[in-house]
Amino acid sequence: MIRIVTRTRLAAMQQDADRARERAQEIQGAADRAYAGHLRTVYDLTADAEAAERAAEANRADAEIARELLTRTEAQLTDARATVTEQAARIDALSRELDSIAGAVVLLHYGKLHSVHPDRSAAERHAASFGVGPGGWSPAGTRPVEESAWLISPLSKWVVAVGGDAG
Repeated sequence: MIRIVTRTRLAAMQQDADRARERAQEIQGAADRAYAGHLRTVYDLTADAEAAERAAEANRADAEIARELLTRTEAQLTDARATVTEQAARIDALSRELDSIAGAVVLLHYGKLHSVHPDRSAAERHAASFGVGPGGWSPAGTRPVEESAWLISPLSKWVVAVGGDAG
């Protein structure tokens, strides 16, 4: 089929083609801008992801250091607790010993230690086995200890005197 195209029709077709080209150029420009924006977004996201990986690696290293410090601190705490437990047991044992000798007395013969007793009556009974009667005791402080044949003194006072703290 043959078609005859008039100048008017040709001019209209030319205008349609020009408009289509302009529209194509506008769409191509919008597509180029969208693509460029997409590339910038991908670049930015990649940079952010790389920075996040570096930060995560640094945080992992810091966490490992913190784990090592925590492990050492826990070991030190365990040692300290063991030491405290041991010292508490020693303190309890020494307290029990001290409680057991709190009422103890020493029996002195002319100022020298003769024996240690749990209480005064036990010391008097022991001295009685040497012939010391109930009246054979000198009151403390009336004459020097070295001049008293038999003298009973609290153990705690005698321990202080031996240690050099007594006057």
